[in-house]
Amino acid sequence: MKQDIADLISTHPLLAGLSVDLIGEVAGCAVNRVWHAGELLITEGEAADTLYLVRRGVVAIEVNAPASGPIVIETVGPGGVVGWSWMFPPYRWHFDARAAGAVGAIAIDAACLRDKADADPELGHRLTFRVAGVLLERLQMTRVRLLDLYGSSRAR
Repeated sequence: MKQDIADLISTHPLLAGLSVDLIGEVAGCAVNRVWHAGELLITEGEAADTLYLVRRGVVAIEVNAPASGPIVIETVGPGGVVGWSWMFPPYRWHFDARAAGAVGAIAIDAACLRDKADADPELGHRLTFRVAGVLLERLQMTRVRLLDLYGSSRAR
């Protein structure tokens, strides 16, 4: 059974529970996309123009280390979100994001979404609140990773 984009958006954890009207606003900016293993969704330094809601597969968030090449710093699977730089000027990506295998995601045009959020304060508030939750979760995961890496060396 084929689902329309609004149905797909309404079941993604980032946007689940939004009103039908707000889901419709977001859906007007969205398309369903597929990437093959190794393809880049985003590239560091390029325009941050899309919010990705991962539906299938795993996306590797990478940072490029000049001496050793890309280093995976996080992976995002189904139900996850890739990209929040689209919310903050100067709207540039700070990392690469690569499909670790076949990936299916809803790609939401950032300029369209920002315009709709500016025009509808409820949408803007709910998006900001929910994306802030993702940021907080990622910050907490980074803290745990840093403690794993460096915590035992401080005890000596």
